[in-house]
Amino acid sequence: MLRNSVLNERHRQLGSKLDGDTWNNMPLPWSYSTDAADEVVATRSRAALYDVSALNIVKVSGPDAEAVLDKLVTIDITKLKPGTARLAAEVNDAGALVDDIMVIRDAADRFRLSHGSGATPKTLAMLAEGRNVSVEADLDVHILSLQGPLSLDVLAPHTPFALATLPYFNHTETTLFGRNIILGRGGYSGERGYEVYCSAADAVFLWDAILDAGKPFGVIPASWNTLELTRVEGALLFFPFEMPEGDTTPWEVNMDWAVDVNKPGDYIGKAAVLALKGRERIKQAGMIVEHSAAMPGGAKIYDGDKEVGVVTSASYSRYLMQSLALVHLKPSHTNLGTRLTIKVDGASYKAMVVRTPFYDPMRLRTHPEKQG
Repeated sequence: MLRNSVLNERHRQLGSKLDGDTWNNMPLPWSYSTDAADEVVATRSRAALYDVSALNIVKVSGPDAEAVLDKLVTIDITKLKPGTARLAAEVNDAGALVDDIMVIRDAADRFRLSHGSGATPKTLAMLAEGRNVSVEADLDVHILSLQGPLSLDVLAPHTPFALATLPYFNHTETTLFGRNIILGRGGYSGERGYEVYCSAADAVFLWDAILDAGKPFGVIPASWNTLELTRVEGALLFFPFEMPEGDTTPWEVNMDWAVDVNKPGDYIGKAAVLALKGRERIKQAGMIVEHSAAMPGGAKIYDGDKEVGVVTSASYSRYLMQSLALVHLKPSHTNLGTRLTIKVDGASYKAMVVRTPFYDPMRLRTHPEKQG
C-alpha cells in the first residue's frame, strides 16, 4: 500500500516531483529546486529541515512488550530506561543482519521501533503470537528532522521543555509551537539535531512554523539527496546498502556497539552471532577516491588484479571536495593508507583507505558536550 506524507504539497512547492524511487512505500522528495550541495552547507553551518516520515514506526505495548523485544534484538532491552533509545542489531538464526532498528522506550510497557525495510514486521509478528502484547504500525505519525548546529537555538524558544538538557538519543513528550509532540535528539546528518514526532494533522503547521522560526537563522528545507550526502560524509550505515552480501554480520560492519555480548537469556540468532565474532570475512571501511564524481554502488575494488572489496555507498562531497566511498574490504586490506583501485566500466580510479567518519571523525558535532 502506497503511503504519502501530508507534506507532499510543500515538497512540490519546493520543486520536488515526488516521482523517484519510493522508500518503505512512500514517495520521497529526492530533490528540490535548490542545489543539494547548498543544502549540505546549510545543514553543516546553520540548520536544515528534513521530512523523514518514510521511516517505519511500530508501536509495541503491553505487559509482554519488553520480553518480546528482548527476543528480537541483540541489545539488553531490560536496561533501556523510559525516555531513551538505542540502535540495535537485528539478526536471523544464522547471525546475519536483517534490519536496522532503533528501539525507543516511552514507558515500562510502551515502546516504539523505528526501522528500515528489513525483516522486522514479519519477525515481530511471529514473536508476538500468543503473548500479551500489542503491535501496531503507526501510519499517522510524521517526523520532521531539524539538523544543524543552530537547531537548538531555533527550537528551544518554542517548547516549554529545557531542550538544552536533552541528551543524545533521549526524547520527551512535550509541546512545540503549542502542538503535542514527542521531541527526540538524534538524526542522520552527523550534526546536532532534533526529530519532531507529530500527528499528520499537525505536520504542515509544524513544518511551516519551524521554517518561519528558523528564517532569521538561515534555516532552509533539505531534500533526501542531501540527507544521503550528509550520511555518507558521516559514515552512517543504511540497511541494506551497507550489507550487500545478504549474510553480513554486525562484526563485519563495525556494529560491535549494537550487540550486548553479555546479554542474559536468548534471542533470535544469539548463538550464531556470538560465534561469528572474530571470524569476519570483510570489514566496513572508508576510502577517498581520486575522481571528480561518486563511485557507483557495487563497483569492485582491486589490489593489482586481485579483487578485494566492493563499494557499498558513495558520494562526491562538494563540502569536503572529495569523492567518498563506504566500502567492504578483506580484513587484510583495511589498514589506513592502503592504496587500491576501483574499476568502473573499464576505467580505473586510485583510492586510499582513510579514517571514518570522513566528516568530524571525533563526532564532536553530534556530541558537543565531549569538547568540555
